[in-house]
Amino acid sequence: MTIGTSVKRIEDPRLITGKGRYVGDIKLTDQCEAVIVRSPHAHANILRIDTEKAKQLPDVLMVMTGQDLPEDLSPIPMRLAPNEALTKALQFPLAKDKVRYVGEPVVLIVAKSRYKAEDAADLINVIYEPLTPITDVHTAIKSDTIVLHPEIGSNDLFLIHSKKGSVDEELKKCRYILEEDLYVQRHSGIPLETRGLLAVVEENKRLTVYGPTKVVHFNHQILATLLKKDSQDIRCIETDVGGGFGPRGEFYPEDYLIPYAALQLGRPVKWIEDRLEHMVATNHSREQKHHVVVGFDESGRIHALRDEIFVDTGAYIRTHGVTVPVLTQGMFPGPYDFHALEFITHVVATNKTPTGTYRGPGRFEGTFVRERIIDMVAKKLNLDPTVVRERNLIKPEQMPYSNGISALGQVVEYDSGDYPQILDIARSAMDWNHFAKRKALAAAEGKIIGLGFAMFVEKSGLGPWEFCEVEILENGELSCKTGLADVGQGVKTALAQICSDQLGIPYSNVTVIHGDTDVVEKGNGSFATRGTVVGGSAAWYASEALKKKLLQVAGDLMHLPDEDLDIKNQFIIQISSQQKLCPLDLIITECRKQGVELREKYTFSIDHMSYPYGIHAAEVAIDSETGKVKIEKYYIAYDIGRAINPLLVHGQLVGGMAQGLGGALFEELRYDESGQLITGSFMDYLIPSSMEVPEIEIEILENSPSPLNPLGVKGAGEGGTVAVAPAIANAIINALDKYQINITSLPIRPEVIRDAIIKGPVTNEEEQK
Repeated sequence: MTIGTSVKRIEDPRLITGKGRYVGDIKLTDQCEAVIVRSPHAHANILRIDTEKAKQLPDVLMVMTGQDLPEDLSPIPMRLAPNEALTKALQFPLAKDKVRYVGEPVVLIVAKSRYKAEDAADLINVIYEPLTPITDVHTAIKSDTIVLHPEIGSNDLFLIHSKKGSVDEELKKCRYILEEDLYVQRHSGIPLETRGLLAVVEENKRLTVYGPTKVVHFNHQILATLLKKDSQDIRCIETDVGGGFGPRGEFYPEDYLIPYAALQLGRPVKWIEDRLEHMVATNHSREQKHHVVVGFDESGRIHALRDEIFVDTGAYIRTHGVTVPVLTQGMFPGPYDFHALEFITHVVATNKTPTGTYRGPGRFEGTFVRERIIDMVAKKLNLDPTVVRERNLIKPEQMPYSNGISALGQVVEYDSGDYPQILDIARSAMDWNHFAKRKALAAAEGKIIGLGFAMFVEKSGLGPWEFCEVEILENGELSCKTGLADVGQGVKTALAQICSDQLGIPYSNVTVIHGDTDVVEKGNGSFATRGTVVGGSAAWYASEALKKKLLQVAGDLMHLPDEDLDIKNQFIIQISSQQKLCPLDLIITECRKQGVELREKYTFSIDHMSYPYGIHAAEVAIDSETGKVKIEKYYIAYDIGRAINPLLVHGQLVGGMAQGLGGALFEELRYDESGQLITGSFMDYLIPSSMEVPEIEIEILENSPSPLNPLGVKGAGEGGTVAVAPAIANAIINALDKYQINITSLPIRPEVIRDAIIKGPVTNEEEQK
C-alpha cells in the first residue's frame, strides 16, 4: 500500500538539480522577444498612437495597436461562473479607444531582442485624454459617477442575492444585534516566476505555445477560437512553473497577442513579464467590503446574519467571471448552523487591475469576516469565544448538511464532518483551558500574549469531470496521462501512488504525463483544489479497469476465479490464501501474446463538491513599544477525509499558511486617488520571509472520508491559507482585551496595535459602556 504513506515527491530530483524547464529556459533559432506598452493612466481616452519612430528602429519586427487587431476578434471569455450580463465588461487583448487601468496593454512590440523592443517602446507616443479615475466601490456606484462600461449601464455590474429563511423575522426575536463594517485588502499571489509565453510556428504552419499552465486544454480551446484556427493546428505545452496560486495560468491578453504575433511573423516570439508588469497586469484578488448585521441571544447562539458585500472587481471581468463573489457567499456560513442568512453582493467596476482567484478565493475573505464576528459576539457577552463557536456548530448527525446558499451552480451541501470534535482537538493542543493563567503570569512579567482560534470549511473537487489514461509500456513501467496540471502541488506523486496501489507496482515505476494537448486528449486542469479528488479518482478507476484485464488473463491462465486474485508487490496473489502465484511480468507478457491491449481510459464525473474542514489557532506576543506581532505558536488541524500522501498535505498547509500570513499582516496592493498603484515593487509590497513564518504544528485528520469519490479524499490545497487572518486577529484582540481595539480590516498594521497600547487600558467605566 502506498496510499497513506509519506513517500518522497518524484518531481523534486529534477527540479532541485536545476533540470527544470521554465519558459525563460527555452531558446529557439530566430527567436524574437515582445514588449508591451501599457497605459500609465487609470482612466483615459486614447486620442492617437504614433508608432512610426518605433517601426523605423532597426531590428523591430512588429508594432501593433488595438486598431491592428482583427475586426471580428472577440474579447477574452469567462471560464468559470460565466454570466451573459457580464459579457459587455470583458477585455480585449489591446485597448482601442479607452484605457481603464494602469497597466492595460496598449501596444505590442516585437523585436530581435528584448533590448531593442524596450528601445522601441520608448519611442511610442500615445496621446491620452485623462478622465476621472474611480478607485472606490462606493464612489463607483453613485448615480453621478462616470460608467466604465456604458453598455451595462452601471458600475454595479452584477448583483448576487442569496438567502435562507427570513433574516428580518429572526432579528426581531433576537435580544442582541451587532452591526459591523469589515474590509479585506487587495493583494494577490506573488509567484517566484512571473508570467511568460513562447509561441512558435512550425514548418507545417502549426502553432506551438509553451507556457500555458493550470488549465492547458481550456486555454488551447480559447486560443483556437480567438485565432479562428482548427484546434488540431495548435499545440499547447505546459512548462514547469515557479508557483501558481490561482493568478498564474489563466488566459490573459498576452496569451492571445504572443501566438498572434508568431503567426504574423512566422518565427518564435517570447514574452516574459517583469515584476512591475506582474504587479499591475496579473490578476489581483481579495478586495471586499462587508457590512454585517447579526442577531444572537444571551447564550451566543446566532440566529440571523445579513452581509452586504461590495467586491472591487477592477476594470474588467476576466476568465473567472464572478467565481470569487459567488464563493464568498456560498462558503460564508462555514461550519455553523445559522437559522437565517442573507447575502447581497455587488460586483463593482473600478479603475484598478482586474481581479481573479487567489488561493482560497472567497473563503479567505468570508472566513476573516465570519470568525471576527464570532469573537465580537463572544466579547459582547463576555463568553469564551470557543464556547460561542461550539454552540453554533453543525452537529455530525446533521450531515450531509446544506447551508442553503448556492455556489458554482450547486447548493452547498457538506458531505461529512465532525466540527465539534476538531474544535476540541485544537483546544487541547493549545492548552486553552490553562491559557488565562499563562497570560496573567506573562502580564506580571510585562509581556502581552494572546491566543485566537478560527474555524473554516473548505470546498474541493470541483467537477464536472477529469480524464486519465493509463498504459503498461514495453519496458514494464506504467504511463499515466492526466488532464490535470502541475502547479507545484505534487500531482505526479499523488497520481503515481494511486496507480501504484491499484496495480501493485512501485510508485517510482509510474510516469505521470500532463499538460500537452497533443499527448493528453482532454482535461479540465488544476484549480479549485480538485486535483486529487477528481483527477485522482479518474486515475483510480482507469487503473482498476487495467487491473481487471490483468487479473482476467491471470485467472484464465491459472484456472482461478478473477475475484480471488489481486496484485501486490508486482506479484499475482490469491486473496483467500494470500499466496504468491506468479510475477506480474509473466501476466503482462501473456496479455501481449493474446493481443490484450494494456491501456485504459476513464473520465470521472462528479456532481457535488466535497468539503474538508479545519481550525487554525495562533498564540502571539505583542511588542508594547512597536506593536509588532510575533507568532509564538501556530497550529492547524485539518480533516481531509483521507490523505494520499501526508507529506504532500503537510507541505500544502505550511505553504498556504505563509501566504495567509502575508494577507494577514503584510501584503497590500494599494492605489492612490489617481488610480496609480503605489505598492508596485518589493520595496513597498511586503511579503513574509522565512524570518516571519513560524514553525507550524499540523494535525492531519482522516475522521470524515468523503462518500462522493472512491478514495474518500477531500482537497488539501487551500485550507492552510483561509483562516490565518482571523486566527491572528483574534489572538491580538485576546492579547489586548484590556485595550480599546477592534480589528476590522486587513492587513493588521503595527501602528494600529501601538496606538491602542499608547492610549492605555480601558477603565472599568469605559468597559461598562
